[in-house]
Amino acid sequence: MVQDFYQRLSVARGATADEVKKAYRKLAKQYHPDHNPGDKQAEEKFKALNEAFEVLSDPKKRRMYDEFGEDAAKLGWDEAKAEQFRAYRSGGRTPGGGFPGGFSAEGAGVDFESILSEMFGQQRRGGARRPAGPRAGGDVQASLDVTLMDAVLGAERQISLNGKRLSVKIPQGVETGSKIRLSGQGEPGDRGGPPGDLFLELTVAEHPLVRREGQDLFLDLPVTVGEAALGGEVHVPVFGGSVTVTLKPGTQSGTKLRLRGKGVPGMRGAPAGDFFLVVMVKLPEHLDDTARKAVHTLDKHYHGDVRAKLTL
Repeated sequence: MVQDFYQRLSVARGATADEVKKAYRKLAKQYHPDHNPGDKQAEEKFKALNEAFEVLSDPKKRRMYDEFGEDAAKLGWDEAKAEQFRAYRSGGRTPGGGFPGGFSAEGAGVDFESILSEMFGQQRRGGARRPAGPRAGGDVQASLDVTLMDAVLGAERQISLNGKRLSVKIPQGVETGSKIRLSGQGEPGDRGGPPGDLFLELTVAEHPLVRREGQDLFLDLPVTVGEAALGGEVHVPVFGGSVTVTLKPGTQSGTKLRLRGKGVPGMRGAPAGDFFLVVMVKLPEHLDDTARKAVHTLDKHYHGDVRAKLTL
């Protein structure tokens, strides 16, 4: 049986917003891909949790979902379109209480597209023709490229569509495939019908230095031999500012320093990821005789073969 959004989050339909958020955080942590590497079932579960939380954490979408179920998405979560359908539904019932063509108000599989086409003057299944009425404008799909910094900090972008300038707010936490809806910016409606919506599908460009894995960020941090061997404070840029980290004496290449909560912010109340600094000891590019002697002296302090445990 297909679970509804409440069942996915294991909450009752009357759950408060805080209860929904708490349930999501618990399950999202359990099924996060970082905690289940290579587990496709956990990955699909995590995606299903995000889909449910996106709707149930939004009061407007939750009200429409409670009324129409998952078919609310076919209305584009648009209250104007929902109101038109309500008006049609209240005035177009058959004597038996159902919709024209045998649709049931309680049916889980209501064919909104067919019903909406009937609303706007197309041929009814019973053979009668409804008077021509308002026709909603079509939705428009477009793509938008954003930077990783935009995804982390949020941003506002200006785009041009059909000669019109539009301001687009990029929320924190977006990823490739995320969609932004601009209500009423789609195709115009006919005969007084509402305009459609514009849906922007985002592509987050790769950063030349910072890698993203889910909500976590990774940066290779170059340090000198002296900083790694003796320790010290190192200043590091992060999105929106900088931080200072302390290296312990004897820090090896590959050591990860964790900046909690400095990764990609979670959407709709989800926790932010972390920023990991991966230490990379960088040698001088040019060595003079004095430097070479120093390296030979340092090399004498290795005990045994450093690759003795390297096996495949």
